[in-house]
Amino acid sequence: MNIQAPVKVDKAERMRKAREEAYATPLSQFHPGAPRLFQDDTLWPWFERLRKEEPVHYCTNAPIDPYWSVVKYNDIMHVDTNHGIFSSDSTLGGISIRDVPEGYDWPSFIAMDQPRHSAQRKTVSPMFTPTHLDELAKLIRQRSQTVLDNLPRNETFNFVERVSIELTTQMLATLFDFPWEERRKLTRWSDVSTALPKSGIVAGAEERRREMDECYAYMSRLWNERVNSAPRNDLLSLMAHNDATRHMDPDNLMGNIILLIVGGNDTTRNTMTGSVLALNENPEQYDKLRANPELIDSMVPEVIRWQTPLAHMRRTALQDTEIGGKPIRKGDRVVMWYVSGNRDDEMFDKPNEFIIDRPRPRTHLSFGFGIHRCVGMRLAELQLRIIWEEMLKRFDRIEVVGEPKRIYSSFIKGYESLPVRIPA
Repeated sequence: MNIQAPVKVDKAERMRKAREEAYATPLSQFHPGAPRLFQDDTLWPWFERLRKEEPVHYCTNAPIDPYWSVVKYNDIMHVDTNHGIFSSDSTLGGISIRDVPEGYDWPSFIAMDQPRHSAQRKTVSPMFTPTHLDELAKLIRQRSQTVLDNLPRNETFNFVERVSIELTTQMLATLFDFPWEERRKLTRWSDVSTALPKSGIVAGAEERRREMDECYAYMSRLWNERVNSAPRNDLLSLMAHNDATRHMDPDNLMGNIILLIVGGNDTTRNTMTGSVLALNENPEQYDKLRANPELIDSMVPEVIRWQTPLAHMRRTALQDTEIGGKPIRKGDRVVMWYVSGNRDDEMFDKPNEFIIDRPRPRTHLSFGFGIHRCVGMRLAELQLRIIWEEMLKRFDRIEVVGEPKRIYSSFIKGYESLPVRIPA
């Protein structure tokens, strides 16, 4: 791969055209959930205009069923914390803007309402207690050191592949006590489970079905091993030996496994990549961090806000209600755009700027709120903090030397590649 400087002029021109298009398009024709906006990183002016002009917007101009977009911080909080009005249940469509594809409606606790949600969620929460996180921190640091020490100098490489995927997949293998030599299966299953038809990740529905069936069979074997052995400290064993989850039907088991794989993989790996990109796009912040590594503590939640690794969560209205003065009917799909709420200037000062010493940095929406707030958020923060502690010890700078390649999705806000170089 040839070393090249990031083409900032091209990005500026791309954003200028996106802004022009967003402000020239009638609001009635808006489809803010179009994956191309996220793949091209041109989503920002569309959500900016919605926040200003129509913060609760009904989209009928999409190749999917009509949906409401909720784009302001306080309106999103209203939806996220009123689970009695807005449902996550997979039988009503689930948590994504697109209904769960037929045959993939595996119920997981994030796509359940009370009381089943909390009963199942509690079974895995011991994995994320402060005491256990202290133990995991030692392992995370050791693995981070090994991965970083093996990176090339003065040579372009893909940060996503060499660092972000490798470290998060290692952690997933530990959380599941998954066979180490086959850990990349977890990465692949995570990518396939959330892939859209045009993403290029799978050739089509048949290939997707075949790969998810492989996941189903493999994880079922591990589940049966854990059920029939003494309790251990891994996610499968915790579920296998708890009355709330021990007798799950196969579809419920698969749903929770996929949830934990995706939750442990996509979010952390994409924020890890996003942190390198953010600091390169804001060199004065990188200089500030290098001068004062203690700012890692506030930089981590700021990059989680800035990246917003899950762009949205969807709910389905259980009754007639209203949001921001707009009438919502029972059965309507309501999409909370975390990626927009995290740029709301009524909540954040200079929201489009990346500021690593921002006051109250944990007020972001990226982990959700209410009963579905991310169960593994402290582990995600821990992984990001440790990798940056170790990178600052080793490298004066990690340089982004080309444009990132983003994935085709308006749900997972992530990266396929980020070309970087570490100066010798």
